[in-house]
Amino acid sequence: MTAVPTGQTLRIGTRASQLARTQTEWVADLLRARGLGVDIVEIRTEGDKATGSLTSLGGTGVFAAALRNALLEGQCDLAVHSFKDLPVAPCPGLQIVAVPARAAWNDALCARDGLSLEGLPAGATVGTGSPRRVAQLRAARPDLHFVDIRGNIATRLGRVRGVLDGGAHDLDAVILAEAGLQRLGRSDVVTQSLEAAVMLPAAAQGALAIEAAQGFNVPEVLALSDIVTWSCAEAERSVLEGLQAGCGAPVGVLGQVKDGHLEVRARIISVDGTSALESHDAIPFEKGLNLADALGLARVLGRGIAKDLLERGGARIADLQAKNPNPRPVADSTQLWAPGTDGPPPKETDVLDKAPIDE
Repeated sequence: MTAVPTGQTLRIGTRASQLARTQTEWVADLLRARGLGVDIVEIRTEGDKATGSLTSLGGTGVFAAALRNALLEGQCDLAVHSFKDLPVAPCPGLQIVAVPARAAWNDALCARDGLSLEGLPAGATVGTGSPRRVAQLRAARPDLHFVDIRGNIATRLGRVRGVLDGGAHDLDAVILAEAGLQRLGRSDVVTQSLEAAVMLPAAAQGALAIEAAQGFNVPEVLALSDIVTWSCAEAERSVLEGLQAGCGAPVGVLGQVKDGHLEVRARIISVDGTSALESHDAIPFEKGLNLADALGLARVLGRGIAKDLLERGGARIADLQAKNPNPRPVADSTQLWAPGTDGPPPKETDVLDKAPIDE
């Protein structure tokens, strides 16, 4: 078993983006409050170096790979991930050792002039790099145009007219994870928190995962776990695993504990927003469950929902193995991005060695 001798400092690996650093510092402060010494180690990931769209880079796993290599090579003792960025397949030699309490799971609309989704004018331009978000927004507002964007949160907010000084100001709104905005102290830019009826989140959105080498056993770290958060995230990720959903698949899923039950709702949406299939189920979730039993129940629930979706034709609604949907403007309106709305090329302030992205 890997343990940290008395007086030794834990090294926590993090990406260099402001959001990643903020999340890691939050975890570090929790550990320092428990008497551990902590150092932060910046790890540059392939996702920070490249300049293509998120889906063209191979999905969110591109941000986790370098951190995981750093753990395996002994450059750090822990890594803090946005849990939604971790592939569902386990990484040999590593384990998730703690999942702290979840922040907001919602996606957030950040629009000019304080507008809501309903209040955006016809033809308004909305920026996001997520096929899941585009598909669900198209179901609610098929008249909107979508722009494939990436970059750190400040860069993306700067593309909304009137939100930040010095930005491109070429969009009417962007969609971001509300948890990231909360952690950065920017909840003021949220003009609408999108509820589940409109937008189911990515699996484990709003949760953090602390990863270490197999055998890691530092009680102060393990004690950071929140059993409800971890169980919900495990159920959500098990839906994706059961669907074998690729990073470009438009799938939303949300687990919540309510009235003594773990409830999970999942949705597959066609990329044009015209078709959707949902599944919902719940199991008893009693107080006093140990972590292993709770996670086992969560996995069973998630896989059952995936099985139901597949048996009811989910693979015909959308390409569940999608990994690189074409993010460029195309004439066919059934494709992901509307014609003529890709926006300007990244400015120098978007170069990732100067401003690593928050995604």
